Amino acid sequence: MTSASTQPTRPDAQTGTTDIRNVAIIAHVDHGKTTLVDQLLKQSGMFRAGELEKLAGGQHDLIMDSNELERERGITILSKNCAVSYPGPDGHTYRINIIDTPGHADFGGEVERVLRMADGCLLLVDAYDGPMPQTKFVLGKAFEAGLKPVVIVNKCDRPDARPHEVVDEVFDLLVDMGAEEHALDFPVIYCSGRDGWGTRDLAVKRTDMRDIFEAIIKEVPASAGDTTKPLQVLITAIDYNEYVGRIGIGRVFAGQIRSGQQVAIVRRDGVTITPSKVTQLLQFMGLKRQEVDTVDAGDLCAIVGLDRIDIGDTVADPQNAVGLPTVKVDEPTMTMLFRINDSPFAGQEGSQVTSRQIRERLENELERNVALRVNPGKTADEFMVSGRGVLSLGILIETMRREGFELSVGKPEVIIKHIDGAPHEPIEELVVDCPNSQLGAVMELVGMRKGEIKKMEPRGDTVTHLSFEIPSRSLIGLRSRILTATQGEAIMHHSFLRFAPVSGAIPHRLQGVLISLETATVTTYALEQLSDRGVMFVSPQDPVYMGQCVGEHNRDNDLTINITRLKHLTNMRAAGKDATVVLKAPRKITLEYALEYIEDDELVEVTPKSIRLRKKILDESMRKRAERQLRDKEEAAAGG
Repeated sequence: MTSASTQPTRPDAQTGTTDIRNVAIIAHVDHGKTTLVDQLLKQSGMFRAGELEKLAGGQHDLIMDSNELERERGITILSKNCAVSYPGPDGHTYRINIIDTPGHADFGGEVERVLRMADGCLLLVDAYDGPMPQTKFVLGKAFEAGLKPVVIVNKCDRPDARPHEVVDEVFDLLVDMGAEEHALDFPVIYCSGRDGWGTRDLAVKRTDMRDIFEAIIKEVPASAGDTTKPLQVLITAIDYNEYVGRIGIGRVFAGQIRSGQQVAIVRRDGVTITPSKVTQLLQFMGLKRQEVDTVDAGDLCAIVGLDRIDIGDTVADPQNAVGLPTVKVDEPTMTMLFRINDSPFAGQEGSQVTSRQIRERLENELERNVALRVNPGKTADEFMVSGRGVLSLGILIETMRREGFELSVGKPEVIIKHIDGAPHEPIEELVVDCPNSQLGAVMELVGMRKGEIKKMEPRGDTVTHLSFEIPSRSLIGLRSRILTATQGEAIMHHSFLRFAPVSGAIPHRLQGVLISLETATVTTYALEQLSDRGVMFVSPQDPVYMGQCVGEHNRDNDLTINITRLKHLTNMRAAGKDATVVLKAPRKITLEYALEYIEDDELVEVTPKSIRLRKKILDESMRKRAERQLRDKEEAAAGG
């Protein structure tokens, strides 16, 4: 048990470092966090015109979303921090460390650990959407870390904005979460991150973000830390550089750290202590890191040269090596099979194909991602990878395929916990904003999957806001069906609520799949002949292999087809018959769609250039034999 003296204390104005403010920006996904941070950077006065865009690579407006996947998807996946200097109204220059966090619950591991670096938070809420499931999630993590929020109502320039109602909803949310009285007296700033203005009073028009900067200085507690105490630095993030190796990023809770200093690394278990040396000390300044000689308690830093440094470790004084409480992270709720790609096309597109290479890549991911778990599978070529949701696991798979990996992954499954001897499954809060005309279809889809409606209210004249509680396993494949039912107009979000006793079976995919009989090239003739059988996933001249799922059957059973059949030549003339063949466009298979689509006996083959669906057992006769054995086993169990 950690003694009270080793707990990292929350700062106050008397004991804090008066010129430092450590502030995290938290919000639901797509409410504008990163856009707001970009504006704060631009208006801090630290950068020349065009310098920020140059630092961001000149390719994108969102400077803080530096990851390629973040830019493509428009979401924040990895937390990042930067620092600005801002002249306060009292004439004093303040150093503000800004931490941009993910808003999606699947990346909750990132949120939980970086909030340990902050002393206050900006809670960003959309002026139309109001608080959403993941607003509640990230706010709950902020309260656990002891942070008081400054509420920023963003996108007030929207024609459908309802800022005052949103503030009331935030207040109600805080009451529902059991917030203490001081947290309920929160300051509010109305702003438009896109247009670059913020104001405490909507009647007072502003053209800059001055009110936000001043709210940070006034409302966020000064950073605490006693430089006279023994050194304690909690590592909350890891970076990697091919020249210097692993770089530990964290906050100095006590003492002072110096470049070249001998230190002790207290591992996460609180027992193992490793001596090491700081070879280089970096401090955040703008979007860069600059080398410094010392960093005092209350500030953030990056440390180079530490031996096998990891998230949750404490860098301490060798004479008084006491660890800080480690980062607590919620357990994973979803697991997925990762295995080598053993299809007939294996090794044609990727450079990383062996189980050893996949294992090493997953071990490297474990060092950076505290919310991930990796366990051995049934064979040496299989791994069970667990995370906080399908999105986080999908991001890992997409990252690996861009690095040259080939692998096959199975259907996502929820993790069942046994509580008091009874199986319990994760339950999530699901929020859907859908057009009124498709309200019945959405409620029917969610109801079929054991979703219970908790709230229904209008949002304007054409949209209804629905809130459900639903088992996590019911969410697999639900997004694509809701988007289909609403012609792509619905918006849905979800976040973990609790574990509850396992309910009955969830409906599976209604249609079977069309399976290729042979390994060859798809022909136009075969596609034309089979067009009435279902919707195809492939086009003419695509290479396919035996056991690959090449389409969706019109019926509920699987059907093996010859999609590579050639038209036999005859000496009979066909007057231009083939010249007017018009084929239906194939269905585009994305990684997210594939992960939600497959069933238990199927896999997604992922390579740098292709995403294919396939059966686990490729040979048709062996597949039928396995199906018979499974059916006999189930009948025997039912009879027993």
